[in-house]
Amino acid sequence: MPTSTHASTSCICPAKRNSNASCSSGHRRRAVSERKGGERGRAANHPGAVTKDGWQNRQLGELAELRGRIGWRGLTAKEYTESGPLFLSVHSLNYGDYVDFRDAFHISEERYVESPEIMLQEGDVLICKDGAGIGKVGIVGRLPDSATINSSLLLIRSRKCILPKFLYHCLSSPYFQKIVNSRLNGATTPHLYQRDITEFPVVLPPLPEQRRIVGILDEAFAGIATAKANAEKNLQNARELFESHLQAVFAKRGDGWANKRLEEIAKVFGRGKSRHRPRNAPRLYGGKYPFVQTGDVRNAGHVIETYSQTYSEAGLAQSKLWPAGTVCITIAANIAETAILGFDSCFPDSMIGVVVDETKSSSTFVQYLLQSFKAHLKAQGKGSAQDNINMGTFESQRFPFPSLDVQQRIVVILDSLREETQRLESVYQRKLAALDELKKSLLHQAFSGQL
Repeated sequence: MPTSTHASTSCICPAKRNSNASCSSGHRRRAVSERKGGERGRAANHPGAVTKDGWQNRQLGELAELRGRIGWRGLTAKEYTESGPLFLSVHSLNYGDYVDFRDAFHISEERYVESPEIMLQEGDVLICKDGAGIGKVGIVGRLPDSATINSSLLLIRSRKCILPKFLYHCLSSPYFQKIVNSRLNGATTPHLYQRDITEFPVVLPPLPEQRRIVGILDEAFAGIATAKANAEKNLQNARELFESHLQAVFAKRGDGWANKRLEEIAKVFGRGKSRHRPRNAPRLYGGKYPFVQTGDVRNAGHVIETYSQTYSEAGLAQSKLWPAGTVCITIAANIAETAILGFDSCFPDSMIGVVVDETKSSSTFVQYLLQSFKAHLKAQGKGSAQDNINMGTFESQRFPFPSLDVQQRIVVILDSLREETQRLESVYQRKLAALDELKKSLLHQAFSGQL
């Protein structure tokens, strides 16, 4: 991704300096700027400034070198290779403190050596300055091979006066992320300019204090990571328990079960409608008629209680209003997701609707049955957007239906288990949120001199 001329030029100059150089020269320059009342001087009064003995209020550019890929040296996907130096993007910053190299692309040796200023070293800190992951931070641990970065990332190499891990924790803190967000407010295209990052304020304690803080944070975060992993495993176990019981119910069929097509137990069985082209014509939207889409079904769980779009009278005229209680099945984007409409709504032809005949079955039973069928599709290697899942898949399929009495007993059992699963999920989700807040609190304390 090309960068601005300003950013491209500024990323070369710091590379000429020794990354092991003292921070004192930058500090003297800042002192001069402060006496002149410049912007850098005012940065010393930033909200994260502290007055603890021995701590200094500095700017990031004084403590580290900032290096980015020069715009005209950007690479395209067709230049990726099967092997060679690693080429990192924001995806490598998604897995915790340390940069993850597993999903990195490869480039040729020639393309790697033409940008020596961004050849990665252990201890380098990376920050995403463009795109959806803007503000994400990671630190380079052990390098599995030669590695470099794409134009969405910025390399920050600490000088002698600041520990790489301390710098990483600083940039990960809520205070720093708040600064990042302040630079993005109102921006049409989110982007962090290198010149702005250089001026970001940093609180700098003496090296022994940095080591102490890093030790406390690393130990605490290791405990938090273990607790999160356990909570996430318990959350997954709760979901798998329900899924296992669901499959068992429909696998152990007793006497009196009959295989039927969906149209045999339905008053209405068919695809949704969205005849108008283009589909996104503004006059179709903004009215009083709910318009449910595949994402709404996926996010619903069991009953659809919210919607993200509405149709106008014109939108309704080219669609169809389905009644509350309709079982919805997605056949595009989010394949074979099911949920029950909690209100009258339109939906597009990427979804199937089943209005159940209550003398033969119930919406709740059919939804559970179809949820079980989704697992069957996955077991056959189907169920992705590339697979041939369509109206015909559900028209021709025969599903097991017991008597109404047995259906009702099954629904009572599954409803009870689903409610217990949701309760457990809520407990574990709250625990995960609390652990995230604890991490933020520790970072806040660390960089406000309270640890």
